[in-house]
Amino acid sequence: MSESEYSRFLSVLKEKNDIVEVIGSYIKLDRRGYNFWACCPFHHEKTPSFSVNAADRYYHCFGCGVSGDVIGFVKEYENIDFRQAVEILAARAGLEVPAFDNRSAEETQKRKEKRDRLLSLMKDAARFYLNNLWSGKAEPHLEYLTKRRIEPVTMKKFGLGASLDFRSLPEYLLGKGYTPEECAESGACGRSDDGRLFDAIGGRLVIPIINNMDEVIAFGGRVLVKSDRAKYKNTRDTLLFDKRKNLYNINLVKREKRAGALPGIIMLEGYMDVISLYQAGFRNVVASMGTSLTKEQVRLCKRYTDNVFISYDGDAAGQSANLRGLKLLEDEGIRLRVVPLPEGMDPDDVIVRQGAEGYRNCLNAAMPLIDYRILSAKRKYDLSRTDEKREFIKEVLPIVREGESATEREELLRKISKEADVSLGALMRDLETVPKSDPPPPQKPTAAKEESREKKAELFVLAACLFSRPYALGCDPLAFSFGSETLERVAEFIAAEREKGKVRPSDLFDLFGSEDPEIGELLGLNDGDLETAQAERYFRDCVRLLRRRDIEQQIAICREGSEQAETEEERKECLSRLMELTKKLSSIK
Repeated sequence: MSESEYSRFLSVLKEKNDIVEVIGSYIKLDRRGYNFWACCPFHHEKTPSFSVNAADRYYHCFGCGVSGDVIGFVKEYENIDFRQAVEILAARAGLEVPAFDNRSAEETQKRKEKRDRLLSLMKDAARFYLNNLWSGKAEPHLEYLTKRRIEPVTMKKFGLGASLDFRSLPEYLLGKGYTPEECAESGACGRSDDGRLFDAIGGRLVIPIINNMDEVIAFGGRVLVKSDRAKYKNTRDTLLFDKRKNLYNINLVKREKRAGALPGIIMLEGYMDVISLYQAGFRNVVASMGTSLTKEQVRLCKRYTDNVFISYDGDAAGQSANLRGLKLLEDEGIRLRVVPLPEGMDPDDVIVRQGAEGYRNCLNAAMPLIDYRILSAKRKYDLSRTDEKREFIKEVLPIVREGESATEREELLRKISKEADVSLGALMRDLETVPKSDPPPPQKPTAAKEESREKKAELFVLAACLFSRPYALGCDPLAFSFGSETLERVAEFIAAEREKGKVRPSDLFDLFGSEDPEIGELLGLNDGDLETAQAERYFRDCVRLLRRRDIEQQIAICREGSEQAETEEERKECLSRLMELTKKLSSIK
């Protein structure tokens, strides 16, 4: 299939998948005027600023700036690639996804076949492990699970399995017709120095890792007895699995979300904590699988909730080590609470010793991150000792300084005053000597302000042409130069589409995808900015500004050319052109 034919297919795909219906199947949309609105699923907000334009078939958030078409939304919301998003929408519309061209068709087919084969292999491996657990040969594995009070129904819910040795898995997979290369590439098997395959998590309790598309993409393995081996081991990163981009149990959390029963997500550290809490009735649990929390994992959480409860082990040193990762959650606009646990206990310990009600009490005591940071610092010191008390105050005052308001800071100081037996007045005076962590940004130079003014003019002119406003119909976007390659290409797109008879803004995403921030800025101008009473006048001002700027740039080039001319004839030619441009500039009022 040619490029133009594939483009036509994408156009048909988007026509058959009404963007309002598709997005409305994920989040609740409310109609207001010509558009539909919701709180943005990609960042935290209380007032809806996520707009879906049904006529022009795109979405745009006026809060965080994200934008895209129906394909882009499914891609971002489901955390999948472009091809997978197209396949989901094609299945929804009853369309068959064609190949792009002979070469890419072959490459695409190979990638798909390879991924499908690896997914099939991992699914077969998961079944193999599951059968092992109930084969009568996995007494140590079942004994461990029984000791952890994991019930058989829970074991089956999570697909828990057993690796009995290092040889039987590769033998089983090879017998199923998988190649040695596929066994190794999946991560299920490793290779010894002599090239032999072995079970990568041999001898361990096996925990399948399933993504948000219900695909087995990796395994976690837990040793059954104390040894020099690492307690937990994950499948290495593969074509299917990147531990930085996945969360354990996100598949079941997604089901909870779709059932409408997801008040928030509880973030844990390990597999067994998730399984234990899930069994106790806490269905909204995930784990970061032994890694420090990453931006990709935070954004994956953000797709399902704005509320995250961090419930790491109660060891003070261990929790303190994770505080930097928790800041990522707040930076993404997530409402974060940290669950304080009894010293030295993990969530599973609380469930075992105090039951679900005991953990519920911990959950109800969840506190903002800044409060927890102070609590974590307090646990490191003996406040009955004068020297340690001073160290405690020295550590926590910079934390208090980060408080968003004077009220919050005073409230925190009152708690510290009571706990450390230090007067509030003394603490407030000491706080004034602590510098703010983020000094105010320096004033931008005049040149930058002028550049910003010109950028706004470029965006407004192009947006008016893109959305075919009456006052912009006679404006040729190719008559101006633009400060970025993206905007230059948008101008070319508008001119080409005008010749075809209609400019459709959502077609921009076929050229740029949904990641280019300038496309989002253009689309953001369509919510009233182009329709105000002053819009036409501002448009004319922007056109004049851009025309004057372009002529001034040409004048500067002519002057430089005149100074560097090697012959009198070249110099006269430059001067003649300079006079023409100067006259043209003076005519622009």
